[in-house]
Amino acid sequence: MKKTFANLLFDGRTIDLTVEGGLIAALDDHVSVQGEAAPRPVIPAFYNCHTHLAMNLLRGFADDLELMPWLQEHIWPAEAHLTDEIVYAGTRLAILEMIRNGTVFANDMYWYAPAVARAAEEMGIRCAVSMQTIETGGPGRNDPKNIAANRALENLPRSAASRVFTTLAPHAIYTVCEHSLRELAARAKAEDTFLHIHVAETRCECETCKKEHGGRTPMAYLNDCGLLGPKTLMAHCVHLTDDDIKIVRDTGAVIVENQQSNMKLVSGLFPYARARTCRMALGTDGASSNNSLSMFAEMKCAALAAKIESGDPTAAPAPAIFRLATRGGAQAIGLDAGEIRVGAAADFSILNPDATPLVPGFNRTSDLVYAADSSCVDTVVCAGRTLMEGGVVPGEAEILAAARQAARELTGSRRM
Repeated sequence: MKKTFANLLFDGRTIDLTVEGGLIAALDDHVSVQGEAAPRPVIPAFYNCHTHLAMNLLRGFADDLELMPWLQEHIWPAEAHLTDEIVYAGTRLAILEMIRNGTVFANDMYWYAPAVARAAEEMGIRCAVSMQTIETGGPGRNDPKNIAANRALENLPRSAASRVFTTLAPHAIYTVCEHSLRELAARAKAEDTFLHIHVAETRCECETCKKEHGGRTPMAYLNDCGLLGPKTLMAHCVHLTDDDIKIVRDTGAVIVENQQSNMKLVSGLFPYARARTCRMALGTDGASSNNSLSMFAEMKCAALAAKIESGDPTAAPAPAIFRLATRGGAQAIGLDAGEIRVGAAADFSILNPDATPLVPGFNRTSDLVYAADSSCVDTVVCAGRTLMEGGVVPGEAEILAAARQAARELTGSRRM
């Protein structure tokens, strides 16, 4: 089905953008009509390359803590009460929030993943749904329901050629044993499947790894296990040595920076200036440790943190960070998207030119990285399907009501 979005502003031109078959089919010069509104800017959509979608039901539930106390004393006990329907409701709330922020893809890692896939299919976003492995810690390690949930994903596609596809997701080196890591590495290679894992998030993780694995860093250990390659997406990567960065660069693995979560949990500052030669993308992490799923906020934080960490105000310029959130994320999952270009996937947002963060408009990319928020997004298109138009997402009221009820069931609270 062909659809044309008229009177858009792109690269200094006023254009009409035509979508057909899920792709951008044409970018034609717009023939202006007297009295019509000012053209609306069109930008590539965002790709959130590491998150835990349904964790937004725990937004604000346990704040101002370090990672392990936050997980072990608060999050994991609450997650013991998860069900299929709770995860479904939480995922729909997360997708609603992402759409409003111009995000069309989530690389998710969470429990009861078929519920995640169902929500993504219904609401029209792209989603990498994880078959998560966790052997120590967490609510699902021995849960027959979660084992069955992973089995239910076996028939899902394994690549971003499908809008919803699945990945193998060993949680982290401190929750998955070496034997399992090696097995998953071999399986990923045999099936040509993406891997999704947390790496080098905290100093404690790194020091423990060195003690338990012959002085090797988490990155060196995972490389020895065969886990690193062009289809490996690694969240956080805060504590990297120069040798680690060389390993990442040589293997072609993808670092997914999550700077807001890293700062909130005091995990550290991501070393952008040293790691910028590696393949990189951005992610929000979950909304219980961020506390939002806004890629606008993530871009700003990534740019500012890079300047502080390096002591260089020219580090992480706005165009480089914007590219990580768009083209970089798309390339991380092997998708020809993240650009406004004929032949690219039709994933884009149309902005409200009168949104206050975009005025006066000296530098659009700078405005998007340092000033913009969800108020700037008018229309969102994913794979040619319009997910939001005029700021309206179908079914929003029902999604919000179901999420509030699910949060009450999850936490036992009646104060939602």
